[in-house]
Amino acid sequence: MSTVISKKVYSRYFDKIVSGEKTYEVRLADWDCAPGDILELVDIADDTREPTGRVLRKKVGTVVRTKDIDFWPTEAIEKYGYQVISLLPEEGAA
Repeated sequence: MSTVISKKVYSRYFDKIVSGEKTYEVRLADWDCAPGDILELVDIADDTREPTGRVLRKKVGTVVRTKDIDFWPTEAIEKYGYQVISLLPEEGAA
């Protein structure tokens, strides 16, 4: 059974999610979600942080938590940080 989780998102990101340009979400892992849950995104104005009335629901796919990832040395992470990369289909690819 899926859980519905409501989270606020700034309009500048909300619009990119609606258009399909942004296909990921980066969040502090201070709450639980799992594949199959529903993430209810509540649009909030960039300047006032007040809800605009727009709401979008997305199904949670893969969830990756980074706290225990030890692929790289701490010094490299502190120097470069992480990148979150969205993977989209290549045009014309089979």
